[in-house]
Amino acid sequence: MLVKILLIVVFFAAMLFVGIMSRRSSRGVDGFVLGGRAVGPWLTAFSFGTSYFSAVIFIGYAGRFGWNFGLASTWIGLGNAFIGSLLAWVVLGRRTRVMTQHLGSRTMPDYFGLRYESKALRLIAAVIVFVFLIPYTASLFNGLSQLFTSAFPGVSYAWWVIIMAVLTGVYVIIGGYMGAAVNNFIQGLIMLFGIVAVIWAVLAKQGGLTEAIAALSAQSAVTAAGTEFHGAFTSFFGPQPTQLLGVVILTSLGTWGLPQMVGKFYAIKDEGAIVKGTIISTFFAVVVAGGCYFLGGFGRLYAAEVEMAADGVTPASFDSIIPAMLTGVSTDLGGLGDWLMGLVLILVLAASMSTLSSLVITSASTIVLDMVGAIRKKTGAEKSEKGDMLLMRLLIAVSIAIAAGIAILVAFNKDAANRLYISDLMGISWGTLAGCFLAPFMYGLFSKKVTRASVWASFVTGLGITMTEFVLTSVLKIRFEAGTFMNYFFNSAINAGMLAMLVGLVIVPLVSALTKNTKPADVEAMFDCYNRTVTVSVSSSLEDDR
Repeated sequence: MLVKILLIVVFFAAMLFVGIMSRRSSRGVDGFVLGGRAVGPWLTAFSFGTSYFSAVIFIGYAGRFGWNFGLASTWIGLGNAFIGSLLAWVVLGRRTRVMTQHLGSRTMPDYFGLRYESKALRLIAAVIVFVFLIPYTASLFNGLSQLFTSAFPGVSYAWWVIIMAVLTGVYVIIGGYMGAAVNNFIQGLIMLFGIVAVIWAVLAKQGGLTEAIAALSAQSAVTAAGTEFHGAFTSFFGPQPTQLLGVVILTSLGTWGLPQMVGKFYAIKDEGAIVKGTIISTFFAVVVAGGCYFLGGFGRLYAAEVEMAADGVTPASFDSIIPAMLTGVSTDLGGLGDWLMGLVLILVLAASMSTLSSLVITSASTIVLDMVGAIRKKTGAEKSEKGDMLLMRLLIAVSIAIAAGIAILVAFNKDAANRLYISDLMGISWGTLAGCFLAPFMYGLFSKKVTRASVWASFVTGLGITMTEFVLTSVLKIRFEAGTFMNYFFNSAINAGMLAMLVGLVIVPLVSALTKNTKPADVEAMFDCYNRTVTVSVSSSLEDDR
């Protein structure tokens, strides 16, 4: 107990120190929200990675999908690395930085308002961001419940939520984007080292990698037809390849439309930071995301240590799988296990606090700059930099408090039939945000033909699909026949989110072709930012001697 508490105290002290030291860079709105658009490659890459991967991945997704797909769940981590990180940086990084600076955009709703010349789009996008970042934020706190309950028996999980909420709020409110970015770098290093140590410990308990895979291959997966697929959990694509594909698409391509992820590109310092950031971010994702899902793939080997549901086959809570694995391993390692468990606690705290800081800055800045800004312009009220800063800090505190309250209520819900797992909360958030924003944001960076009407169509379809699934599944408790279209897409928040994104990618160019009259009048001037001539050194571009 002493070792765990000592490590946590040192961790919290370091986070607060960084927040205080970063306060000078957060005095203005641009500094507080974007770090003055002067953030280097290491901080940007680690901020991107730590905002991407949190306790939601480590506890919720790795446990649930590792159990369902076995070692094939590693594909999710690799998809996150090469689609969600590498391609996102290559496709979106440079163009996002150039276009948003040219437009003077500081948030994603602000981008929609300026790029498509619509105050209404900006306002609705701001409402969507604020509402649907709340369940994601709550899922971060929820990711701590099982692990901290097992690590500190007798101490209420609610206290840990409150402590984490207060400390995260303090260093974000004081240090702003730069404080969060520096802390994200430290937290990212902890995550890299921690995941490698945990994988080593888990495999060592099983007698090594070969023995662990052999034991897992003895497991059987029962398909919908009732037949057994022996060795399914060590097969290349696992027992449910179509379900696996849905998770890969949502968690990988989805980042291209998430405001807290895309916002990292707004703050990039220069061209060199983009190139280096791409490499660093991809490496980080391979180790952390790939490692998390690879670890989760062995979850079934710890079935005896997981409380099962009434059917005796399904875990009572998927969120308990990873904590059960870690508790069992740390017990076997004796004194070393205390340090390992302490490291795991710091790993989960680091993963959660880094993502939490990104979410609350995104949420608060969206309200102040987009919603309040729109009201101020309409009423003719005078702009106040100090007032905006004060309101932004207040909203950060309010956002954290709301999410913490939801997390505590969800964690103490003992009704298994009505429980929302971590992956459910995240699926609702990611699916809706990416379903609404991905297509109009990405197409808007590359094509002059995208119209306001197509953006509205994406907002309506994205929100409509994910909310239909939520009402049918969580409110009306409707279950569709297995193997049908409705069962696949409307019996899972994750698959509904995937459908929303894919529909958006089709509907935006289609509606744009039919509604040319709603194209912004001065779109040609907007795209001139990509044609501006710059001088570079020979090390960056070979000189044409001819």
